[in-house]
Amino acid sequence: PYRLDINELLESPGAAASDFSDIKGQQAAKRALEVAAAGGHNLIMLGSPGSGKTLLARSLPGILPEMTFQESIEVTKIHSLAGLLPGNWPLVTKRPFRSPHHTASPVSIIGGGRIPKPGEVSLAHNGVLFLDEMPEFHKETLEALRQPLEDGIVTISRINASLTYPARLMLVGALNPCPCGYYGDPVRECSCTPHQIQRYLARLSGPLLDRIDLHVEVPRLPYEDLSDQNRGESSAEIKKRVEYARTVQRQRFQADNKRDTPKDFAKLHCNACMGPREVREYCKPGKKARSLLKEAFGRLGLSARSHDRVLKVARTIADLAGAELIEETHIAEALQYRSPERKL
Repeated sequence: PYRLDINELLESPGAAASDFSDIKGQQAAKRALEVAAAGGHNLIMLGSPGSGKTLLARSLPGILPEMTFQESIEVTKIHSLAGLLPGNWPLVTKRPFRSPHHTASPVSIIGGGRIPKPGEVSLAHNGVLFLDEMPEFHKETLEALRQPLEDGIVTISRINASLTYPARLMLVGALNPCPCGYYGDPVRECSCTPHQIQRYLARLSGPLLDRIDLHVEVPRLPYEDLSDQNRGESSAEIKKRVEYARTVQRQRFQADNKRDTPKDFAKLHCNACMGPREVREYCKPGKKARSLLKEAFGRLGLSARSHDRVLKVARTIADLAGAELIEETHIAEALQYRSPERKL
């Protein structure tokens, strides 16, 4: 009889991600990626060409927790439906990293066709969807992302049937600050007019940006950072902290996940999956933290959705720090990740 070794399947080879220790400088962006990985949050990076946005994004899978067997089964089913399952390996065990070109159609991103197939958002289920040069994507494509980012599923309706695919993913976007890419650059002069910059950034709508938890700037590196021979913290070290935070979250949501849910992918897996009820229950800030959030809510003009997302990010930061209560410093860092969106 044929014997299947599950452990051997889970140790299947995969494309190695870039290591964080090979990335010079960009400590703020690295920290944002760590927070995003720990809580499953969506993230957007704003910076001039060559600042390292793409390399940072491609390093993200290296700090994400390993997939469970159940998650591997989910991803394998989707890739099998799309005809992308490797012939020499029956189980997808590495978290997907999908990076479609900006010319991709809405159907290829969301899914569909005469015979409906999963799109990139479903192929990135349990993994990362990276949109480089995000404003260059079709407006219709970007707006179609709003429902999957909110619900974690994609519904494709046809005359005879309606299909639902899972789409619980981390969205990572990268964009330049203007069409030429050098607005605010300390070395190269921007050649864009204010109107051109406004039109370019307006391609990302407010409702879409509202669904992205972390916004971080990736500036041009000074020569001192580029010539520094000291290696930074490795992906393996960061991954340990991320896995610790995810363990805390799984334990926190254990009682909620015992309730009947139609599919495993509908259960709470990380802080980013929390709804309004879970935010009220698990994201309770201390007195000083609550006061800071109240002040920021008025000054920054945060929406109700942004308010909850700040709390979810603060909960993740607290989990990384091993803190039970959300403190003032956690709220302050979470608010910092909302600030650059005022430029968009």
